[in-house]
Amino acid sequence: MTYPFSFGKRTHMNDQQGRTVVVTGAGSGFGAAATRVLAGRGAHVVMAARDTAKATRVRDEIVAEQPGARLTVRALDLFDPASVRAFAEATDEVDVLLANAGLGSMQRVVGPLGVERGFATNHLGHFALAALLFPRMERAAAPRVVTVSSSLYRRGRIPEDLTYRGRAAMLRSYNDSKLANALFAVELGRRTAAAGSPVASVLVHPGMASTPMQDGHPAPVRAVLGLLTRWVGNSVDAGAAALVEGVVGRVPAAGIIGPDRHGGRPEVQALRAPADDVELARRLWERSEELTGVPFPVRAPAV
Repeated sequence: MTYPFSFGKRTHMNDQQGRTVVVTGAGSGFGAAATRVLAGRGAHVVMAARDTAKATRVRDEIVAEQPGARLTVRALDLFDPASVRAFAEATDEVDVLLANAGLGSMQRVVGPLGVERGFATNHLGHFALAALLFPRMERAAAPRVVTVSSSLYRRGRIPEDLTYRGRAAMLRSYNDSKLANALFAVELGRRTAAAGSPVASVLVHPGMASTPMQDGHPAPVRAVLGLLTRWVGNSVDAGAAALVEGVVGRVPAAGIIGPDRHGGRPEVQALRAPADDVELARRLWERSEELTGVPFPVRAPAV
């Protein structure tokens, strides 16, 4: 089931003047495209990026197009717990966290948390960042955490071993991390609603598009992805529309904002298994707190 809405000028928070939006992965792809649109709507966008030189080039391009744009580039490596904590501690105000950064590497690296790099970056880094920023967000007007997942969440699971050994491990890691993103957004929404917190949780997915995230794949895989993108996918700008809608649009009661499959306009889609598993979401939340060592300052609702 889908619930169509109108993206663009008729969204209820089109004017983002006075709001600060932290965009992770803002130096390329969907993050850069969303940053350009949000800056045009008046937001102060904090461009959080591992590669600050690349993000600075994007910032300069946007400022050349939009002389009044308010953009700040800051370093953030979601794979490095110290970088996540330093970024959060240096952040004074934030209205929206757009948790967009994603890693789809084919090279297996296990980091300081004992977790494979893709899963650690895509889920655990964002989990810790959201937890550390949460007290500041609760002081904002109409705050929200917008989590970027993928339609591939349907193929994911949450294994006991997060080091991802064996055949096709990196592909499994990516799918699993996108499921983790969806489960996080669902559980965050459940907890904030029960606690009466003003922080809303919004889940989005951009569909398939050709972005720098695909650069880590071998050439044959990149070629196949390129063909699929041309046949059934979105442009980067079209994919970023779902992210922008997550930031500026009405908060849906449930579901995920994005195209029905790999391409098309964003609509609110019903969540499918296993992302609708409340118990799995609760267990992942608790495990994420243990792995990151960062307690999330919103309690689980009473059963």
